[in-house]
Amino acid sequence: MKRIYSIVAALLLLSNPSLNAQSEAGAIFLLISPGARAGGMGEAQVAIANDAYASYWNPAGLAFQDGSEIAFMHVNWLPNLADDLYYEFLGFRKHYPNLGTLGGHLIYLNLGEQVRMDEFAQYQGKFTSYMMAAALSYSSKLSSTSSFGMNAKISYQHLVEIATGSEKGKGTSIDFGFDLGYMNKSWLTPRMDLGVTMTNIGPKVSFIDPDQADPQPTNLTFGLAYEVIRNDFNSLKLVYDVDKLLVASYPDMDWDGDGMIGGFNKNGKEGTKNSDYNRNGKLEAAHKDPIYKAIFTSWVDDWLLGGDIDRAIPGEVTDKKIGGWEWAGDANGNEKLDPEEMIDTAKEYGAVFGDDNWGIYNEWGQKEVGSAKDRTIQNELDKLVHNFGMEYWYSSYFALRTGYYFDKTGKIQNPTFGVGLRFSNYGFDFGYTSGAPGHPLTNTMRFSMNIQL
Repeated sequence: MKRIYSIVAALLLLSNPSLNAQSEAGAIFLLISPGARAGGMGEAQVAIANDAYASYWNPAGLAFQDGSEIAFMHVNWLPNLADDLYYEFLGFRKHYPNLGTLGGHLIYLNLGEQVRMDEFAQYQGKFTSYMMAAALSYSSKLSSTSSFGMNAKISYQHLVEIATGSEKGKGTSIDFGFDLGYMNKSWLTPRMDLGVTMTNIGPKVSFIDPDQADPQPTNLTFGLAYEVIRNDFNSLKLVYDVDKLLVASYPDMDWDGDGMIGGFNKNGKEGTKNSDYNRNGKLEAAHKDPIYKAIFTSWVDDWLLGGDIDRAIPGEVTDKKIGGWEWAGDANGNEKLDPEEMIDTAKEYGAVFGDDNWGIYNEWGQKEVGSAKDRTIQNELDKLVHNFGMEYWYSSYFALRTGYYFDKTGKIQNPTFGVGLRFSNYGFDFGYTSGAPGHPLTNTMRFSMNIQL
């Protein structure tokens, strides 16, 4: 099963928003972006959403569309990682006068064939892994220039049929959730459109062990679309989306500064059973906030929130100058400092239990951080994912597109390109993702089609 874990890890890193999202959320496949049009525009679509793909990007965009339409897309996903991964998308919409617009979509992600091994590394045959989701959308206008939309959806993930060894549960998961969307045409100026979505809102996702369930990848997106040129034959639109994953995650932390992790139950009683809490009933073991709390705490979990971690082991950090002193580890072949000498030096700078700097610096003189590099507002800003796009139309028949996808924390910086054709009631789009050689997303090609009925 080694291959399936490698593929899932790649999905965590490359689906969309930044991971710190890696290993912090479940059902990450829901963030894979459909539509070759979006793929050519840096995946910036929330403020546009004017076709059947709106059921995914922003269900509020369905309200401004008349008639009916179906859309579908095929893509060989992560072509540099494996040759048997592919992603399918089918979307639809239909407008009903005086009622609104109904829509929805189906998603299928095939993870290919895997080899099953037991806990003793013995071959146990082969199996196929896949993930799928279905959504039903509704949207209606709030005014002539604004609309609201929502999705109700269900997802199924099939990683493996049975667990390994003494693991509990199965490697499958059925989950439900919903999305909310808002759109405002001519926002601030006649040529500016605004889109806002909050997607994948729902209960936690669990596989083998329910006690290790992860939150859904709840994602907040703000989008702007500005039409620079608009006349009878030419149109040029600039688009920008910014994404924020609403997941707040913490490692083991000594939140009350008593020098230990846990030791009490949630009622503040000392014991060995369910003893992941401190005497104040606050959870100190590694955990993730529930969605109703993470909506707020995810903005500051790597900045204002945090406790004492004590993650360091003597000799593991190289060439650091923290707390006013320097020491070197062996990762670069440097000589280790004596642990006792390090402790004495740390004490000199007040990095011992009970001192004012405890929780800021640990006993090795390292600065305590959250799940990021440093506990600053810059860590929170780095977790934002930025999507830039540009689309040029000649008349309503031919389009040229380009864009840029920037995720600093996830180390994804990919330019994108695309073209589109429209004739009669048919639309054909192609999107291409470029990037550094060897990057799993490099050379990803998306093909999609729209048919107005």
